[in-house]
Amino acid sequence: MNRPLKTFPALVSAGAMVVMAAIVAGQARADAPALPRGIPADLWALLVPAENPLTPEKVALGRKLFFEKRLSRDGTVSCATCHDPAHGFSDGKKVSVGIGGKTGARNAPTALNAVFNEFQFWDGRAGSLEDQSKGPMINAVEMGMESHDVLVAKVRGLPEYKAPFQAIFGREANIDDVVAAIATFERTLVTGDSNFDRFQAGDKSAMSEAAQRGWALWNGKARCNTCHPFGDVTPNFSDNKFHNIGVAAKGKNFEPLARKASEVSDPAQLAFDPNFTELGRFVVTRQPKDIGAFKTPGLRDISLTAPYMHDGSEATLLDVVNFYDRGGEPNPYLDGGITPLKLTDQEKQDLVAFMESLTGQGTGSPTRAELQDPGKEASR
Repeated sequence: MNRPLKTFPALVSAGAMVVMAAIVAGQARADAPALPRGIPADLWALLVPAENPLTPEKVALGRKLFFEKRLSRDGTVSCATCHDPAHGFSDGKKVSVGIGGKTGARNAPTALNAVFNEFQFWDGRAGSLEDQSKGPMINAVEMGMESHDVLVAKVRGLPEYKAPFQAIFGREANIDDVVAAIATFERTLVTGDSNFDRFQAGDKSAMSEAAQRGWALWNGKARCNTCHPFGDVTPNFSDNKFHNIGVAAKGKNFEPLARKASEVSDPAQLAFDPNFTELGRFVVTRQPKDIGAFKTPGLRDISLTAPYMHDGSEATLLDVVNFYDRGGEPNPYLDGGITPLKLTDQEKQDLVAFMESLTGQGTGSPTRAELQDPGKEASR
């Protein structure tokens, strides 16, 4: 079975989560970042793995590595190229562009609040932020390094990294330490204190009347909360599951693709092959129920991360609402919950207004200084 790492437990009752979190929260909070309103501190603490504890020094190193273009083969691409703070830690493109102008087959998901993802990547082929970080570095259409060994040799040859790795890990850089640092920084990419969070905290004027109507629709007629719930264990508006909503079905004949894909063992190879990428979660599990299914994305700061869907096929939030209102794209593997919604034009606008209310502000803003490129700070 393909199971997540122990860093993310199964979604259980809020009470059980709080009990488990209390066991680790005291230690993890010692160096915890200032978490904004709407982000449960106990849940966040639970998601910091014991084998990779968070420290300010490791966060600073990970932040520098996240923006480090020299981790790519030609020195032009960093993690932040596809996860740019200016675009809500996505890239604003339909599909991402790597070294040499090469393009992938999927839209770059935001790195914001990725700590709350049970799985990483659209198809969930990585069970932790550490595992996720390893992939793009050696992918030919992303950062393009020949191997992790080559990447490590490059890092070891950069003088400014020698002292931090020695001080934090007690040794020269290795690939596990590189990704541990990057993952540590990514765990601080949390946003909140949005108009919605303020509304939830009791300020009933924080959300517009349209957004309030959208919130009611979200939990009612529109049924958005089925896959995008909000609660103590789902602060990022995702059920952390995989669904076929019909995006991948456009012009695809799934059965022959699935048969061919079953002959390839590496999910990453299939994920970047335009012939197979639309199989989604199936490339990992090889289960027919997962054909065309993709991870439910979180929705905080969603107004900053257009275009939408795993292939970037929907340009605006209104386009996304219209897609769901139509009932997706019919196909034999369509999720049973995807049916026409019969929304009015006003209801569609209200849903958009609600999603726009999820943008973090102040200490929960994705544009706050401590999340930006440290190299730009140094050049001022």
